[in-house]
Amino acid sequence: MRIDIITIFPDYFGPLEVSLIGKAAQRGDITFRVHDLRTWARDAHHSVDDAPYGGGPGMVMKPEPWGEALDAVLTAAGPARLVVPSPSGLPFTQRMAAEYAREPRLIFACGRYEGIDARVVEDARVRMPVDEVSIGDYVLAGGEPAVLVMTEAIGRLLPGVIGNARSAADDSFGGGGGPMAGLIEGPVYTRPRVWRGREVPPVLLSGDHAAIARWRRDCALRTTAANRPDLAARLAAGQAVTDTAARGEGAARGAGAARGAGAARGAGAAEGEGALDARDRELLFEAGLRRCGTLKAAAPHRLTQQGRAWGLAALAEETEAALLQACA
Repeated sequence: MRIDIITIFPDYFGPLEVSLIGKAAQRGDITFRVHDLRTWARDAHHSVDDAPYGGGPGMVMKPEPWGEALDAVLTAAGPARLVVPSPSGLPFTQRMAAEYAREPRLIFACGRYEGIDARVVEDARVRMPVDEVSIGDYVLAGGEPAVLVMTEAIGRLLPGVIGNARSAADDSFGGGGGPMAGLIEGPVYTRPRVWRGREVPPVLLSGDHAAIARWRRDCALRTTAANRPDLAARLAAGQAVTDTAARGEGAARGAGAARGAGAARGAGAAEGEGALDARDRELLFEAGLRRCGTLKAAAPHRLTQQGRAWGLAALAEETEAALLQACA
């Protein structure tokens, strides 16, 4: 993979020379090219910004240097996908990182100030795929730190970058797929067995691989429900669609045919995230009841609204009814 980065602060990208990403670059698994935007600024001061039309605070990055920079960088090594960090962009996810890792070439455009003149992105879309991407609901001084975050997330998914390829599938969010898809990891432990009076959970010492896998998934479900209820709701929503599709198809074609059709539709609705078994649903149900109890103590008049916002309405019909009754 080749990654081109256009920025007014080329020195910001020194971290790309260290750790796993740096080693991958040394081996040739990733090629980085960092370009100084001011190279394409034509005035005496190499200025890249100007006052915004319509007034208001701050400055806007000018289209001329950006247009020339993208022209030059794009033609230097063939087709590419342009990624522009922006707080108004699509949320960057592990799934997106996995998709970008399959691209042969990416160009990152690091904006500053109030952003890049909108015509730059419009013009670039004529020549290449363009994504405006946000790494979170906050504002940075520029796109450089966002590019470092995305580059590491993408780079570690490339073959050979991390020592054990299975590690990515067991990560939070599942590396774009795998058993942890849609979940965040629970606690992890190493030696010593007892530290400051705190023991490692006995199941991890049992040697029972099935029990350990179940324990880890239980912890992941609880952690996801507690810390990322939006992800838990998405998992539950996908399961509800699977169940509904299976019931509908079962009435028309029989349960055997429904199982395949319902699973296919459910997988699409859940964006490829893993199906829930009975134990998974039980844990999400329990976590929902606990969350409702917390909300009830804090703001009784907002329980139903808050519960639905959390995604409880996306659970299977019988689960939703029980949760809303408990929160009433």
